[in-house]
Amino acid sequence: GMKKLVILFVLICSSTLYAQNIATDSTLTRWNMFTYDVGNMFKGVGYSYARPLHWQGQQWAQFGAVVGGTGLVYIADDNTSRFIRNNREGVPQFLRQYGETYGSPENNYIATSGVYFAGLITKNEKLRRTGVLLVSSATSAGLLQQVLKSVVGRARPLANLGKDTFDPFNSSRNFHSFPSGHALLAFTNAYAIAKQFKNPWVKAGIYTVGTIPGISRVWDGQHWLSDMVFAFAISIATVESIDRYLDKKYDEKYNNQQKLVSWNLNFGPGQMGVTINF
Repeated sequence: GMKKLVILFVLICSSTLYAQNIATDSTLTRWNMFTYDVGNMFKGVGYSYARPLHWQGQQWAQFGAVVGGTGLVYIADDNTSRFIRNNREGVPQFLRQYGETYGSPENNYIATSGVYFAGLITKNEKLRRTGVLLVSSATSAGLLQQVLKSVVGRARPLANLGKDTFDPFNSSRNFHSFPSGHALLAFTNAYAIAKQFKNPWVKAGIYTVGTIPGISRVWDGQHWLSDMVFAFAISIATVESIDRYLDKKYDEKYNNQQKLVSWNLNFGPGQMGVTINF
């Protein structure tokens, strides 16, 4: 039911977006395109993991800001988690179901590979590239969060052990809280898809839809707010680096301006949020 609806929605969106831009390039066979694209998916993952080796002062400063921001959210984790969980019943059932369904890895791959194959069938380079970016980013960020979850070993809110309980390499699901995989996969998709659009309102709408799975994990007691915030940071960094790599591999660019994204965590009396400037 819901699973099929979400996947159908993604496919309809992607096919409508690019229907007007179908390439008639018949010089390359679809098999050539497929092997080229799959190669770029793997290379994109490798490129994203190698990035920290090339970071300069600015990138390290941004990384420090992300860690510092996550730390500030962490301090308030018990209170924010309690507040969000207490308000869970006020959230419409369909939103809660969407959050749970769309953020799961298997549904994520069905949706993203659907976007890619739509591009391959129509020989549409822009859509193919979007599919490559989606699959590559989800793979890179997804593997990273699996490793982090195990190494950090943070107890989930549902375990009722408080926000400061860590047991690295504990195989129990109850100690795989940081960061949130659902938040990461859903926001990675949203961030990559939003790159197609210049209108800041459209981007903001897509980002909003992409945050729901992360928030749903907090109100279900599966994750703390800081698990979600750090997941978003990984999403943005991963998509940005892989997108930069794909610029060298495809003629189709999303928009020709230089890729500059900065995002800041805002904290003040009674407020907390993420500002993304693009």
